[in-house]
Amino acid sequence: MSQVFFLAIIGYLSGSIPFSYLIPKVKGIDIRRVGSGNVGGTNVLRNLGGVLGFITMTLDGFKAFVPMLIASLFFGLPQEKLIVIGFFAAIGHSYSIFLKFKGGKAVACTVGTLTGLKGWFLPLFLAIWTPIVLLTKYVSLASIITVAVMDLIVFLVSGIEAGFWIFALLLFTIFRHRENVQRLLRGEERKTDLIAAFKKKRDH
Repeated sequence: MSQVFFLAIIGYLSGSIPFSYLIPKVKGIDIRRVGSGNVGGTNVLRNLGGVLGFITMTLDGFKAFVPMLIASLFFGLPQEKLIVIGFFAAIGHSYSIFLKFKGGKAVACTVGTLTGLKGWFLPLFLAIWTPIVLLTKYVSLASIITVAVMDLIVFLVSGIEAGFWIFALLLFTIFRHRENVQRLLRGEERKTDLIAAFKKKRDH
């Protein structure tokens, strides 16, 4: 139990590193005062362009993936212990100790957690997520659907325990996107054009 608690703390602290806040801050921008005000990769992508959005999302994913990788390679921890790190990294991202317990919606951290379980989960996630965003332009919808599909795959590939952890992340994803879901139902959700975002240039 003490080891699980320690891993949860490691995951939480790693997840709390606010890359979605720090990357825009380098350019003199407080992302909390831009667009939706959400400290997450999607808000960076929408307002600062695809390149910075991609960098931010990647670093947010690393917050879960890197400590899981270290724990696996250097300490030989099994899958059921590794996923604890990833889960709490997602919690830390959303409720960062460095941002007065505020943060993003943890999708990138969830992707990092999936990648920490199986490397090929990353391209599979992107293969599902990207077409949905391109077709609908709704990142929130794509994220919820893709995490749900990946959870089914995790149950089949990685077992019941890992599947339940990812199911918990799915519920957390839905909870963090609850306002997006309400806007989707009202037809008022913000759209994100990925292609336009990567063409976008903004000088600061």
